[in-house]
Amino acid sequence: MKALVTGGAGFIGSHTVDKMIDRGWDVTIIDNLSTGLRANINAGAKFIEMDIVSNDLPEVFVREKFDYVVHLAAQTAVPYSIEHPDTDCRVNLLGLVNVLEACRRTSVKRVVVASSAAVYGDADSLPIAEDGLLNPASFYGLTKLTGEKYLALYSQIHGVDYVALRYANVYGERQGEGGEGGVVSIFTRKIYQDQPVHIFGDGGQTRDFIYVGDVAEANCQALTAPQTAANRVYNISTQTQISVNDLVAILAEAAGKQVDKLYSPARAGDIYHSMLSNRAAVNDIYWKPQMPLAEGLQRTYYSLNK
Repeated sequence: MKALVTGGAGFIGSHTVDKMIDRGWDVTIIDNLSTGLRANINAGAKFIEMDIVSNDLPEVFVREKFDYVVHLAAQTAVPYSIEHPDTDCRVNLLGLVNVLEACRRTSVKRVVVASSAAVYGDADSLPIAEDGLLNPASFYGLTKLTGEKYLALYSQIHGVDYVALRYANVYGERQGEGGEGGVVSIFTRKIYQDQPVHIFGDGGQTRDFIYVGDVAEANCQALTAPQTAANRVYNISTQTQISVNDLVAILAEAAGKQVDKLYSPARAGDIYHSMLSNRAAVNDIYWKPQMPLAEGLQRTYYSLNK
């Protein structure tokens, strides 16, 4: 199996590449290293430094003849999307279309694309299933939702086979301080440095935090899931919510420290409660989360502070 991972030097991408190589797959990484790191690149993968909006991207597809693609390269920070909607659109939509055109022209068998819980916005009831109300509260969420629409039309018009995965808040080793789950990395570093943690809002806002290894496994499972599971959208989550205040408490326990909290007004575009149903992914792509939150946070704390 020959697979491409865009954003494969990044947080989720590098873990996905590791799992693919463990399976014996032939893996190529495309990453512009704007947020990804060379240190994350698995030595068993082929690496091409390139932006996904590059006009040279189709040539890579023609030359390499990929069977499968996992498209993870994206702008993932909600606050950044509010301040820079043009860049968010360019990367998350024009980049996606560039990848899909290359997939179409080279008859890629299936593309797995990262979407997000941000497509839902604030929900009236939890957990949110895939057919829940789609009401993004940020430009990031809007580009992810629009990307799903592009996928559906590429499937309908051109026969491009896809699976879109709406990730909950991903955390784990190699995480930077951007993106939706970056609060774990930020808090971890503050706690390690014996500094207070800064919480936007009252800390009662909840998120569904999922370990990056579980997300990487979902990416691999989605690539090889039966055809009956294709051309659909799935939530990838723990189906459990935890408040930001409780998150800090668990990290403090993992570190064995007392932690001071500083509160400031909530940020534009941030939703208050989020928890996703994962029933469809469990049933259709034969995936379920494995990592308990306390253990995952402990691993994250010690890995980020070696």
